[in-house]
Amino acid sequence: MGHAQEAQAAASLWLASAPATGYPALAGDVEADVAVVGGGIAGLTAALELRRRGLAVVLLEAARVGTGVSGNTTGKVTSLHRLAYTGLAAAHGLDAARAYGEANEAAIEHIAATVQAEGIDCGFRRVANYTWAEGEEALARVRAEAELAQELGLPASYTTEVPLPFPAKGAVRFDRQAQVHAVRYLQGLARALDGAGGAVFEQSRVRAIRDGAPVLVETEGGRVRARDVVVATNLPIGDHGRFARLCRLHRSYVVASPTAALGGDATFISADEPMRSILGTRIDGTDYILVGGEGHPVPGGGAPGERFGRLATYARERLGAGEPAYQWSTQDCMPSDGLPYAGPIAPGARHIHVITGLRKWGLTNGTAAALVVADAVSGLRSPWAGLFDSTRDAPPVPRREDGAAEDRAAEAAPRGRGPSAAGAPQLGPGQGAVLDLDGEPAAVYADPAGALHALSAACTHLGCTVEFNPDQATWDCPCHGSRFSLEGSPIRGPATTPLRQRTLPEARPAPEAG
Repeated sequence: MGHAQEAQAAASLWLASAPATGYPALAGDVEADVAVVGGGIAGLTAALELRRRGLAVVLLEAARVGTGVSGNTTGKVTSLHRLAYTGLAAAHGLDAARAYGEANEAAIEHIAATVQAEGIDCGFRRVANYTWAEGEEALARVRAEAELAQELGLPASYTTEVPLPFPAKGAVRFDRQAQVHAVRYLQGLARALDGAGGAVFEQSRVRAIRDGAPVLVETEGGRVRARDVVVATNLPIGDHGRFARLCRLHRSYVVASPTAALGGDATFISADEPMRSILGTRIDGTDYILVGGEGHPVPGGGAPGERFGRLATYARERLGAGEPAYQWSTQDCMPSDGLPYAGPIAPGARHIHVITGLRKWGLTNGTAAALVVADAVSGLRSPWAGLFDSTRDAPPVPRREDGAAEDRAAEAAPRGRGPSAAGAPQLGPGQGAVLDLDGEPAAVYADPAGALHALSAACTHLGCTVEFNPDQATWDCPCHGSRFSLEGSPIRGPATTPLRQRTLPEARPAPEAG
C-alpha cells in the first residue's frame, strides 16, 4: 500500500468524503452571550439551538469542525443502543430507562427537523435498526430487550426476519430510526450557526476557562468574554480531572469496504460477542459497508492492525465486501453509571456547563444532552435534566483487584518508561517509541528521512505517559484520550498545551527499514 493509500485508509469515510472547512481562527477579544467549546455534535447542536433562541453565540473548535469523535462515528441515528434498556432499568429503574429512550427519540426528530429546516445535504434517511442474535443466550437477551422497550413506549418489536445475508435467530427492531453522513451534517450545523448572531472559529484551541462574571475563555489568538460557557469536548477541559474519575475511555474500530448494496433500509448491531456493528451507505456513487467493533477499554487492547484485519475479514466473508477503502478508530467517553452528563461542570457552578459521557451513541445522546444544556442556559428545565444530571453522585471508574485506579495517572510516568534512549537509532523511518531519556520517558519518532525527534512523554493534562499510534501517526494519552501531533501540538483534548521538546544525546539518523 502506497503512502496516499495509507493516508486514505487512516481517515474516516465521512471525513474523506466531505469538503474542507475554512472558518477563521479567533484573533483578538470578542464578547458573546454564550461561548461553546467543541465543534462536534454536542457543541454545534447546543450552539445552533441557543442562537435560534436569540443569544449571541461563539463556537471555538481546536481543529476543524467535525474532525473529532463525531467525525469518526458510524453514522447511526438511533435510540436502540444495543441492549441498553435492560441494563439501565436494572441499574436506575424503569422511569430512568424510559426517559433515556424518550430523550434519544427526541434527538432523532430534532436532527430530522434540523436537516429539513436548514436544507442540509447529508444523506439523512429513515431506516430500521436491529440488535440481532445468532446464539441462544443472546436470543434470550434480545427477547427481553424487545419486551422491555415495548413496555417503555419505544418503537420496538421482536422479529425473526432480519435482513442480513447470513442466518440470525431473531432481533429487536426499532422503527423510524435514521442514518446520516455525520460530517456533512455537522458542517451544515456550522453553516447555519455562522453569521447573524453566531460565529464559528476553527484552529482556536482553548487554553483556559476562568469563571466569573463574565466567564473568560482564553485561546492562543484571543479571548471570549461570555455570560455562559458550554464545554462540549470528549473529556472536558477545565474540570480539574473530575470527569476523568467518573468516566473511562473506550476505543473502537471501523472499516468501510466497497460492496454491492447491503439491501434494505436497515442498520445492525450484534447481541453476541464479539460485537459487530453494520451499516450500508452510498457516497458519491459508491456503495460501502461499514463494520465496527473490536472495542476495548483504554489503556489496553493493542495491535490495532490485527483488529482492523478481523473486521475486514468479517466484511469480506460474511457480507461479501471488498478490501477496506477506509479504516479508522476513535475513543469514546463511557460514564461509569451508564448515563451521559449534561449540566454544570461542577457542583455549585452556575455559568460553566459541560456535556460528556455519551457512551458511544453520540449522534443522539449528544443531541439530547445539547438540548438539556440549551434549556439550562435559557433559564428553562429540560424533562431530561435529572437523568443527565452532571452533579450526580456516580461511582468512579472501576478499580483493579490491587485497588489501583484503572486510569493510573499518578503512576503513569514509571509505567511508560521503555528502553534507554541509546536504543533510539533502532527505530526505522516512520516508527515511534517511548524511551528512557535521563531517567524520564521521552516520546521518540523517526521521520521518513530517518531523523529522530524527541518530546516529553508526559501528557500535559494529568501526566500520563503517551503511546505511539502507528495507524494515525500521533502520540496518544491512554488515560484520558488526549492526542498530540508528532511535533507535540495537542490535536484532541482534554490536554490544552503541547508536549515539551526534548533533546536526544545523539540525534543520529535511523537506518533504512529492512
